[in-house]
Amino acid sequence: MSTLPNQPKLSRRFRLQYEEAQSRWVLLYPEGMVQLNPSAAEILKRCDGERTLEGIVSELEAAFNAQGLEPEVRNLLEEGQRRGWID
Repeated sequence: MSTLPNQPKLSRRFRLQYEEAQSRWVLLYPEGMVQLNPSAAEILKRCDGERTLEGIVSELEAAFNAQGLEPEVRNLLEEGQRRGWID
């Protein structure tokens, strides 16, 4: 099991941007693109290498008036790390 970095950030190999043609956020990389659902986009937008996992969760819970988001955020970041999106 891999350990998430204390302050996750998007890998330099990927660029997060909104694609009008797809009407959604995507991760662009030299070989293609990954279409993101709205939740994944909100999480990845906050992976700037400055926010901690706890900070990301707190910000999302406040922004969306929700509680208990930590497991979902952690799961997405762990999957992103396995796929090379997260450094």
